[in-house]
Amino acid sequence: MSSEKIIAYKGPVFSVIQMKLDLPDGRERIYDRVDIQDAVTILPIDADGCVYFVRQYRVGSESSLLELPAGKIEEGENAQSAAEREIREEIGMGAAQLNSLGGFYMSPGYSTEYMHCFLATGLSHSPLTPDSDEFINVEKVNLTEVKRMITSGELPDGKTLAVFMLAWEQIIPSQPK
Repeated sequence: MSSEKIIAYKGPVFSVIQMKLDLPDGRERIYDRVDIQDAVTILPIDADGCVYFVRQYRVGSESSLLELPAGKIEEGENAQSAAEREIREEIGMGAAQLNSLGGFYMSPGYSTEYMHCFLATGLSHSPLTPDSDEFINVEKVNLTEVKRMITSGELPDGKTLAVFMLAWEQIIPSQPK
C-alpha cells in the first residue's frame, strides 16, 4: 500500500497524521493515525503477594482509575530504563528483578503506540520525584483481591488487564487438578 502523509495536528504528547492509502481493490481512503511514543507498564509485586497500583484521574474516562504504574519511553531511553524510572516515580519503589513480559499495540487501528510490559519483583524503597503534572495515590492490593477485581470489572484499564494476562502463569501458582 502506498501512502501520502500530512500532519493534521501536532501537540506536546502526540501528533495526528492524515494518511491517504491505496487499498488493495484500487480505491483510496484517508485514515487518521495518532503518532505517539511507545510506553511501558509495570506489574510490581512484593514478597507478600501484594500488587502496587496507582489511582489517578484519566481524561478519557473522566474518572479516577486504579491501574498499574505506566509511562512513556522518553527520547534516548530504552523500555527497561523507562520501566525502572516509572516505578520509582510512581510508587517510590525500585525492583531487584525487572523481567520483560512482552508487549502489544494499544490501539493499532489508529495509533502507533506499543506497550512494553514488565514484571517487577524484589521491591525496595527507592523513590524519584514524580512528574509535576501527575497526582497519584498508591494502593497495595493482595493478588487474591486483584483476581476478584478483574472478574468483577473493577479494573477497567485495558493495559492493566493485558499485563495481568501476560503475567498470569508467572504470578498465580497452578492449582492441582
